[in-house]
Amino acid sequence: MGKDYKDTLNLPKTPFPMKADLPQREPLILQKWEKMDIYRKILEKRKNSPLFILHDGPPYANGNIHLGHALNKILKDFIVKSKSMEGFKSPFLPGWDCHGLPIEHKVDQILKDKKKKLSPLEIREECRAYAEKYVNIQREEFKRLGVFGSWDTPYLTMDPEYEADIIRYLATFFKSGEVYRKKKPVLWCIHCETALAEAEIEYHEHTSPSIWVLFPLSSDFYERFSFLNGKDSFVIIWTTTPWTLPANLAVALHPDFIYSFFEADGKIYLIADSLFESITKKLQFKEPKIIKKVKGAELEGLNAIHPFYERNSLIILADYVNLEQGTGCVHTAPGHGEEDYYSGVKYNLEIYNPVDERGRFVSNLPLFGSLQVFEANPLIVEELKKRGKLLLSEEITHSYPHCWRCKNPVIFRATEQWFISMDSGSLRNRAIEAVKKVRWIPEWGMERITNMYLSSPDWCISRQRTWGVPIPVFFCKNCNEVLDKWEIMDRVAEIFSREGSNSWFIKDADYFIPEGTKCGKCGGKEFRKETDILDVWFESGSSHSVLERDPDHKWPADVYIEGNDQYRGWFNKSLLVGLSAKGDSPFKIVITHGWVLDEQGRTMHKSLGNVISPQEIIDKMGAEILRLWVASFNYKEDVKLGSEILERLTEAYRKIRNTWRFMLGNLYDFDPKKHMIPKERMNYFDLFILEKWRGKAKKIIESYRDFEYHSIFHTIFNFFTVDLSALYLDIIKDRLYCSHPESEERRSAQTAIFIILKESLLLFSPVLPFTSEEAWEFLPYFDGKEDSIFLHTFPEFEKVWLEEEMVREWESILDIRDMVLKALEIERNKKTIGNSLEAKVILKYPESYEKLIEKFRTILPSIFIVSQVEAMAGNEWEVKVLRADGEKCQRCWNYSVSVGKDKDFTDLCPRCIEVIKKLQ
Repeated sequence: MGKDYKDTLNLPKTPFPMKADLPQREPLILQKWEKMDIYRKILEKRKNSPLFILHDGPPYANGNIHLGHALNKILKDFIVKSKSMEGFKSPFLPGWDCHGLPIEHKVDQILKDKKKKLSPLEIREECRAYAEKYVNIQREEFKRLGVFGSWDTPYLTMDPEYEADIIRYLATFFKSGEVYRKKKPVLWCIHCETALAEAEIEYHEHTSPSIWVLFPLSSDFYERFSFLNGKDSFVIIWTTTPWTLPANLAVALHPDFIYSFFEADGKIYLIADSLFESITKKLQFKEPKIIKKVKGAELEGLNAIHPFYERNSLIILADYVNLEQGTGCVHTAPGHGEEDYYSGVKYNLEIYNPVDERGRFVSNLPLFGSLQVFEANPLIVEELKKRGKLLLSEEITHSYPHCWRCKNPVIFRATEQWFISMDSGSLRNRAIEAVKKVRWIPEWGMERITNMYLSSPDWCISRQRTWGVPIPVFFCKNCNEVLDKWEIMDRVAEIFSREGSNSWFIKDADYFIPEGTKCGKCGGKEFRKETDILDVWFESGSSHSVLERDPDHKWPADVYIEGNDQYRGWFNKSLLVGLSAKGDSPFKIVITHGWVLDEQGRTMHKSLGNVISPQEIIDKMGAEILRLWVASFNYKEDVKLGSEILERLTEAYRKIRNTWRFMLGNLYDFDPKKHMIPKERMNYFDLFILEKWRGKAKKIIESYRDFEYHSIFHTIFNFFTVDLSALYLDIIKDRLYCSHPESEERRSAQTAIFIILKESLLLFSPVLPFTSEEAWEFLPYFDGKEDSIFLHTFPEFEKVWLEEEMVREWESILDIRDMVLKALEIERNKKTIGNSLEAKVILKYPESYEKLIEKFRTILPSIFIVSQVEAMAGNEWEVKVLRADGEKCQRCWNYSVSVGKDKDFTDLCPRCIEVIKKLQ
C-alpha cells in the first residue's frame, strides 16, 4: 500500500460551514447588527457623502406582512444597501399608514355591539392601540428580512407632528381656492357607510339585472309630431341599476345622433337609428317600421313620463351618450352618477338622492321606502312589469366597483362632500407636466399615470368615519356658512403638533378659532366643527413632509418604489399634494413592481389554498432564500413563487455559498499583506479570470444603478457556476493543493481568489446580507477591513488585469478545451479512462493555430486537466484520447513516465518530490 501524502497537500480548510442553517444563523447575525448599531454606524461612516433618498410608501398597520410586503421591502433594501455601498448616504425611514377604514373596520369587528356604547374618542383610542400593535408586529417581521432602517423612529401617520403636516399641506389647497363643498354623487360604500375615492375601489365581476324600460312620451311630443296622435308612444331606455329609477329625472340623447320613431304592434317607440336592427331583433318586435327620423338636438326640452311615478322626465342632450350598449337614450338620475350629475347641473335639475347612508331608500319614498337598494331591484322590475313598462329583463355579468376594504359592491350617491378641483387651479395640467420630468420604471408608467390624470374626476377628500385626521373647517351656527379664514388651519396644525388630532374631538370650536372671529356672511360669532375626516390617501400622499423634517433626508426623494396599483393611489396623490405644498413633484424616479402569483400564475387566495406566508419560508429556509427569490425574477412583471421555485432557489443559494466556501477554504494560510502577488508576476490564467470578473463586476455595478436586480443575480450565478466552479477553480486545484504552499504560482492563484471573493461578497451583499456578512468574518484580514461588510463601499474596477488580445487568446484556448472535454467524456463512457488524469490527449490543429498552441503548449495538460498532451499541426481539428503514459503519482494523481525513477520517492512525480523535499 502506498504512502499517504495527504498531510503534505494544501487542502482547503475553513470554519465557514457548508450547511447554512439559515433559520438558526440569521437571528444571530441580526443580534450582531443590533449590538453594533449597524444602521447608525453606516450613516456615520457616510456623513459627508452625497444623499440618496428612497422614501418608504407606508403599508397599513393591519395584520402580519404577506409576500407582497416582503417583495416590496426587500426591493427597497436592495436599493438602500446598494446606494450606501456605492458611497451615498442612503438613510431609510420606514413608515406606517395608521388611520382609515381598514383599521376601523377591524376594530369594529373586535368591538361588535360594544362600539355603540363608546364615544368617537374612545373608538379612536381603540384604533390607535390596534395600529400600534401591528406596527410593532410588522416592524419585527421587516427587520427579520434583513432590512436596515430607522426602525426605532419610524414615521406614523397618527403621530401628532405628522398630523400637523397633513393640515399644513391641506391648507395650501384651501388657500389656493381649489377646495369646494358640494352635494355631488360619490362612490359610497353602504356597508362601511362612507364616501370612497377612486383609489379605494376594486373592480370585480358582478351579476346585475339588465332591463329594457318604456318611458311614455308626454303631450308635448304629441303637439310636435302629429303622427303620434291616437297611438301609445315610448322612449326605450336600458339600465343595469333598476334601483336608480326612482331617482330618474331625465333621459339623455346625443345631439348629433339620428333617432328613429318606429311603429310595431300599433305602438310607437323612439331609439337611436343605427341601433334599430339590433334592438328590434333583440326585443322581438313584429314587423317594425320606421316612421320618422330626427336629430337628437331637435328633441331637447321635450318630456317623457316616469314609468311608475307621476312626474315628467326631461329630454336632455349629452355628448357621453354612445351606441356601444343600450338604446342611445340614457336614463339619467343626477343624484346617482357623475355624468348624470353634470347633466343635472346643466339643466338645473334637482340633485335628487332618495337613498340614505346605509343604502336604504328614505322611508317616505312611494312604493319602495326603507328597502335596501340591491334588495329593491327585483321589486322595481316587478313594478315595471305590472305597469306594462318592462320590455325585457335578464341578467348581465360585468366588471363592477367594489369597496377595497369590505369587498361589497358600492353605489353612486349624492351627498355633501369636500372636493379638490382638478381644473379650477390647473392642478390637472400641472400634474401632467410634472409627470414628464420624472423617470418612470417601467417606461409605460408615464403613459399610465398621465391617462389617469387626464380622466381623473375631482378628488373627493372627505370621509364619514371616526379614525383619521379631521378636516379642520368651521361652520357658522347662525347661517351655516363655511368660515373661509384658512389661516386658522395653520393654528389648528400647531395645536395638532402639540396635542394630536384627538384634540378636535375633545375641544370646542372656540379653542381653535382666534377670539373675535366673525362669520363673513352674517357676522355670527359661534361656530361648529366639521365632523368629516380626510381621505387616507391625502394622509399617505403627505408623507414626503417627513423628508423635510428629518435632518438625514432631503426633499424631493430620489426614488419611490411600490406595487403597480399605486399609479392611482400613493404616487398619484403624493404628486398632487407635492404640487400644491411645494410646487413640484416629491420624487425624481418612480419604480413599480408586479404582484406575487403562484407557480401556475394565479393570484394567491385562501380559497385556492395557494397562500404562502413569508414567515413560513423564513422559518423553514431562511430570509436569504426570500431575498434571492426577489433578485432572481424581473420584479417589474408579476412574480411567481411556489415549492418548486423555492427548491431551485435553495439549490442556487447552495452553489453560491459553496463557491464562497471553497475560496475561503483555499485562503486559510493567505495573508494579503504578505502574500499578494503583484499583477506583473501573476500567472496569466489568474489574470484572465480577474479580467473576466472585472467585466462581470462592472456590469453588476451598472445593474445596481439601473435597479436591474435579476440581472445581478444571473450575472453572479452564471459566473460562479460556469467561469469559477466549472472552469477556473477546477483547473487551479492542482496548483492550490499540490504546489509548495509558499510558491509564487500558488500565491498567484490565492491572490486571484482573494480578490474575487472579497469583491463578490461586497457586490452581492445587498442581495444576500446575512451570508455575505457571515463569510466576511472569515475573509483574511486586510488593511482597512471593517467589522461589517456594510461599512465598506463597492470596489473600483478601473484596473485592467489582462490586455484584450491576450483575453482573446485565452478564450480560443478554452474553446479548444471544450472540444477536448467532449472527447474525454466519450472515452469515460466507454470506460477507456476513469478520472481525466488517466488520459493522454493527442491534439491535431489547423496550421493557423500554430502560434497560439506554441504559446500555451506547456500548460495545456493543466488546462485540460489531463496528464499529458501531444499537440501537432494537421489539416483540421482532431482529438484522440489514450491512456496516459507512465505511472500515477500518489500525491498529485498525475501520470508520468518519471514516477519511480527516484529511489527515495518511488511513487512520486518530479514536481511532488521537489515540493516534499522543500517541506522537509
